[in-house]
Amino acid sequence: MHHDAARRAFLTGAAKPEEGCLLPGAVAGFYDLCTQCGACAGACPEEIIYRSPDGFPVINPWAGTCTFCSLCAVACEPKAILPAKGWDMRAVVTGDCLSMGGTTCRACEDQCDEGAIRFRLMTGGRAAPVIDIDGCTGCSSCVSSCPAAAISLRKLSSKPEELPC
Repeated sequence: MHHDAARRAFLTGAAKPEEGCLLPGAVAGFYDLCTQCGACAGACPEEIIYRSPDGFPVINPWAGTCTFCSLCAVACEPKAILPAKGWDMRAVVTGDCLSMGGTTCRACEDQCDEGAIRFRLMTGGRAAPVIDIDGCTGCSSCVSSCPAAAISLRKLSSKPEELPC
């Protein structure tokens, strides 16, 4: 799905719940503590926190970048979210990367402040994005900047066949 279409689907509620990511700093027992008040979304300066179909706050990785400012955690009265400087989500290439198809594109690399994306040259003028799992914070800047919607976030512990965020 093209990233604008994915963003529209998410915002209109047509996207699957797995297309939103649990917030950075969400504590064990998050679903028991969260009152679904929306204070975290209201506090987010990046405007990337949305209500999932089941009413809980999630990050929409197609909407922009999480700067890990922790304002969502400060706004969370029941302390279902704590300050975080990263999370257990990492970028993965999941679709039709333009560069892998021979079209010059480095949008994800250009947007990655952590320098966690590099391109490995391949034959035929193609290049494959390589994600440095240790350098990636899961901020989603690459997800929201990819014109082909070829990048998503996945939990570090996820099996390859599990759906990405």
